[in-house]
Amino acid sequence: MPVVSPRTFFRLFLHVQLLPILESGEETLVGGQAVMEGVMMRAPHSYCVAVRKPSGEIITEEMPVARVSEKHSYFKWPILRGLGTLGQAMSLGMQALKFSANAALADDATPDEAAKASAPISGWMMNAQVLFSVLFFIVMYKLIPLKLTEVLSNSVPVLKGQILFNLVDGLIRLAIFIGFLLMLSRSKDIGRVFQYHGAEHKVVFNFESGKPVNVENAQSFVTWHPRCGTSFMFVIMLISMIVYMFIPVQGFAAKLAIRVALLPLIAGLSYELIRFAAKRRGSFLALLTAPGLWTQRITTKPPSDEQAEVAIKALDGAMALEASQGGELVIA
Repeated sequence: MPVVSPRTFFRLFLHVQLLPILESGEETLVGGQAVMEGVMMRAPHSYCVAVRKPSGEIITEEMPVARVSEKHSYFKWPILRGLGTLGQAMSLGMQALKFSANAALADDATPDEAAKASAPISGWMMNAQVLFSVLFFIVMYKLIPLKLTEVLSNSVPVLKGQILFNLVDGLIRLAIFIGFLLMLSRSKDIGRVFQYHGAEHKVVFNFESGKPVNVENAQSFVTWHPRCGTSFMFVIMLISMIVYMFIPVQGFAAKLAIRVALLPLIAGLSYELIRFAAKRRGSFLALLTAPGLWTQRITTKPPSDEQAEVAIKALDGAMALEASQGGELVIA
């Protein structure tokens, strides 16, 4: 049976929690995700993840990927297109994370362990992590803020009003989100992940600029990008705060149930806003994404040249595969 060290298991757990924050997905744009000691890059029809091993070697994995909207036409519709694209992005993100985790585990293992563990991180382990992460998200960002707001409203009756109640609930949710990120940023392992996140953004900016993609050019760009999972999560919390204000539900259980049930709708609306803001960065609606860009000061850090090189390797792999399929890349 594969041997998984507690350190690797915990790193995997943290990465799964950060997956929605680190990844970005959009059918017509290049995007990516930071993984353990590496970066995954996506083009519309291709995927490549590059990971640097402690030896200095960069290993890659790539494969063709069909657009969700090409397989199912209803995913071209607003709201639904966001759910389809985000679902695929999360699936690819988990695959990239598994690849990078296996590379990390192979280097952490003893020769005997490595010989026994041909696939250290199994599919069932990743699925279990996903299920646990969903529960973690509901408890952390739905149940706890709602319970704290209910306790506060019992002490301060004015907070029982629908608008104020949901405003306080939303502010508590944002505070937990920011606090969680700040806590994780103090970890050395996660700090390196945030550097790779910064490398991914710099390389994407470099590509979108039309300049030759190389380490020097990439390092001239900032690390925060409007099409980022961090911004997406922040927008989800802002949109959910507004939506909940217009739903007259009473009782703790009913409020919790409606918050869980509306997650797909809110995610779809948030995706549309992020998509609009990425195309029209000077618009009024784009202002709603500004707090997400500020929050990226936590989740992205300046990368080293070696980390930028890994991100470029991932982009080159995705683009080479895209070209071999005859795909047309559209920068929206």
